[in-house]
Amino acid sequence: MTESQKARTVRDSADVVILGAGPAGLVLGNLLRAAGVDCVILERAAREHVQTRARAGYLAQHTVRILERHGLAEGLRRRGQEHGVCEFRTADDRFRLDYSLLGKGEQHWVYPQQELVTDLLNRYLTAGGRICFETGAEAVRDFAGTRPTVDVRDADGRPGRWHARYVAGCDGRHGAARRSLPAGAVRRYHRDHAVTWLGLLAQAPPSLDAVGYAVHPRGFAGHMARSPEVTRYYLQVPRGTAPGAWSGERIWDELALRLGAAAHGPLRSGPIVQRAVVDLESDVLEPLRHGSLFLVGDAAGLISPSAAKGANLAVLEAEILADGLTAALRHSDPGPLDRYSAQCLAYIWRAQEFSHWMIRLLHAEPEAGGAQDGADGGSPFQDRLRHSRLQALRSSRTQQDWFAENYVGL
Repeated sequence: MTESQKARTVRDSADVVILGAGPAGLVLGNLLRAAGVDCVILERAAREHVQTRARAGYLAQHTVRILERHGLAEGLRRRGQEHGVCEFRTADDRFRLDYSLLGKGEQHWVYPQQELVTDLLNRYLTAGGRICFETGAEAVRDFAGTRPTVDVRDADGRPGRWHARYVAGCDGRHGAARRSLPAGAVRRYHRDHAVTWLGLLAQAPPSLDAVGYAVHPRGFAGHMARSPEVTRYYLQVPRGTAPGAWSGERIWDELALRLGAAAHGPLRSGPIVQRAVVDLESDVLEPLRHGSLFLVGDAAGLISPSAAKGANLAVLEAEILADGLTAALRHSDPGPLDRYSAQCLAYIWRAQEFSHWMIRLLHAEPEAGGAQDGADGGSPFQDRLRHSRLQALRSSRTQQDWFAENYVGL
């Protein structure tokens, strides 16, 4: 072997190769670096894109504790906002829940995901962590054994290969980790909830001092603050609607109608700076371990955004996997890694159950075999059930405590 070949072998190997530089991959990378475990992160996108892609912004108390435990919460504590109130609106009235005073007395922190990712990335690089941007993972091979490899391709189209002892698939539901699993290796649980949202990011101050959930005959509308200048909105739309199909004027008119602006106060409007169509789906793979390959975050299970669980599950799973990899590599203890899949799936299914409950609370359930020709068409029977659920949430302390514990908890 020539000296250049030796250098390439060292450069293109790590004890743990992490696919993806989202919250899961960056938390995992930071924790492994702090534990003295050799790792590298491979990210398909450029650094600028990673640091600016807008995603979720609500962090659960458990997530904050994980970040604080590992010294990763400085930016969150400095710029994040505590939040503990949600408001439900119907065509007739509204009610508020201060969930920070219910259940276990926990709250959310509002902190845009791109800011959290930037914090985690800066911390990782400052500590000497290795990351390869614009390096797309094509396939994970030989993960049934102890020396898996990852085939990659850089921005110029040049192929390469990384050697590892373990591979962490933090690259989402369409990433190389999932694609590399052979047929029959996993059981997939999938549900299409027959609901579509138009996700909107508005350059406009929040119009409510709470998370807003509007249950309206024309369909769901949601209001979620991201910062003093930016607000996330959601509008339920018919399946197949294109992101640009609705004009800005139509969007604000529909938001005002569903959120009851005439009765409860006007919305603070502004330019729509981002649009995306989201078909609400739930998707879980079992198991999450395949020899030396582990699925983390959206690669492990996709959850609808109705209950703000995705990023929180990703951080939790990353900590569990980091503990397992550290035990195996530093202390020759395989036990925690052996428990990774079952431990994470327990959290995932609990979050899925609450997410499903929220979907059925906020949207009419389509009639069996019926076409969804409107935004929120459903049977009158299901409509009355939804009304009953809202009334119980308004009046029953037991129901409110259950909601608060599951809304914030994992």
